[in-house]
Amino acid sequence: MRRLGSVQQKMACVFVTDVKEEASRKRESQQFQVVATDNVNPVAREADVDGALATEKLDGTCCYVTVHQGQPVLWARLDRKPNKQAEKRFRKYQQAHRSCKGFSWNVEEDFKTVPETWIPAHRVQHHRGLPVPDEHGHIPGWVPVEADNKQYCWHSSVVDYEVGSALVLRPGSSDDDDDDDVLEVAVVPLADLQEQTLELIGTNVNGNPYGLGSKKQPVHCLVSHGSVRIRTPPPVDLQQLCSWFQESPAGRVEGIVWHCNDGTLVKAALFAVSAGSPAPPGAALAGRGHLPRGQTGGDPGGRDGRRLQQQEGPVRILPGSERTALRPAEGRRL
Repeated sequence: MRRLGSVQQKMACVFVTDVKEEASRKRESQQFQVVATDNVNPVAREADVDGALATEKLDGTCCYVTVHQGQPVLWARLDRKPNKQAEKRFRKYQQAHRSCKGFSWNVEEDFKTVPETWIPAHRVQHHRGLPVPDEHGHIPGWVPVEADNKQYCWHSSVVDYEVGSALVLRPGSSDDDDDDDVLEVAVVPLADLQEQTLELIGTNVNGNPYGLGSKKQPVHCLVSHGSVRIRTPPPVDLQQLCSWFQESPAGRVEGIVWHCNDGTLVKAALFAVSAGSPAPPGAALAGRGHLPRGQTGGDPGGRDGRRLQQQEGPVRILPGSERTALRPAEGRRL
């Protein structure tokens, strides 16, 4: 299997974007929204997006595995953000110009402090030895997840540094032809995940859109970026993508991420491509790996009916020595 792209920075939209003069549905303080146009982004065309691998855009929090103090560990995403004064200046400029281009930052004075262990993400530009903010005014970066850090307790719940392993939801490795669609929760050596980015999903992450676990029995796991494939993705066409998101059962996803052969990543998010017409209820994220009520105590549809795509039915957890297989429950449908 080819090496998939690493999510180190904000991904470009697969379409050229435009500014719409109405309040953002994503950011409360923003009185305009960025929407996709009919034109394919030249970056996507140059990277041959039509030949790219289409995968599900996951709805959790981004993580990274790399070495810290001599061993591979899990790192949590921590973007260095402007302080209040700089943020106010930046938003005022953004409102006036409907763009961030041309705004001048003083990196040494305008940004909040971060832990000494913080590192900037790959491909963050530097000027005079200092990392440069992206167009959103953030400096993407990472901090190592330590077992005794309560702020990252859900991150630390999916790793065991003594054993050197992590709990990962991934495509099944069964030889049974009937289990082609199985996802399994496996104990994976952190060394095997080194330099990969993954999504932490679960009960206490981002509103739990997948309905995993419950307050009494929280469930969390990591999903490698690019591992949840979209089997029959729509063409890279705005109208066809809108129809797919709103009408196809497979389109119940937060978005699509295309992994191009040259390493370029581009995305189409539901909220951006369907900004002109609200999506129908429950058509927000997709479906494989959803755990139904009674199996883990979770809400059978998450907060909005989302499922990780590819499983067509509810799933149950089956005990195993090193992994837990997720399989469709017989005779039941979502």
